[in-house]
Amino acid sequence: MAIDEALLQRLTVPSLRFYCWERPSLSFGYFGLFAEVADQVDKRDIVRRWTGGGIVVHGSDLTYSVILPRTDSAPQLQSRDIYAQIHDAIRRALSPFMNAQLAATVAPANSASCFANPVVADVLVGGKKIAGAAHRRSRAGLLHQGSVQGEVLPAEFPDAFAAALSRNYETRRLPMEILAHAGILARDKYATDAWLRQR
Repeated sequence: MAIDEALLQRLTVPSLRFYCWERPSLSFGYFGLFAEVADQVDKRDIVRRWTGGGIVVHGSDLTYSVILPRTDSAPQLQSRDIYAQIHDAIRRALSPFMNAQLAATVAPANSASCFANPVVADVLVGGKKIAGAAHRRSRAGLLHQGSVQGEVLPAEFPDAFAAALSRNYETRRLPMEILAHAGILARDKYATDAWLRQR
């Protein structure tokens, strides 16, 4: 979470980042209630995201972020259009391997779990949501955080997803100054009870 925020604050070019979880974990949206996840404290690492959205269980999923700095034209688009474009890139990346589709309607909300409640443009396989996300804007740009889960992803997926987002992409290592800034955000914000339990 801290690396994503540090990237949003410092990047001047669009970025796609993939990451996994060391231990069984759970993230919940900025506007979520800690009481809704409190019973998981002894079972999973828990973090409040800076983006919105519901509860997401992590462990075997592939988590990613898309950072669109304000200098890029994409953040000027409507949020729903950005959401649909990113999820359509996931659908296209998966299409050689499985029949993925974008949800056309909003399912009735029956849980605080993100993956129990498909919304328009979520990625579905066999009618089941396998990719969901949330994003948030700031003066620095837009941060989109997503998870793909419930399916065994082919090794080619990350490159195929990147290629579906942009014809011109290159793999880079995280700069040390981003990691240093993220370390401060992790210590002073994301690892604190004040952030985790603020509502």
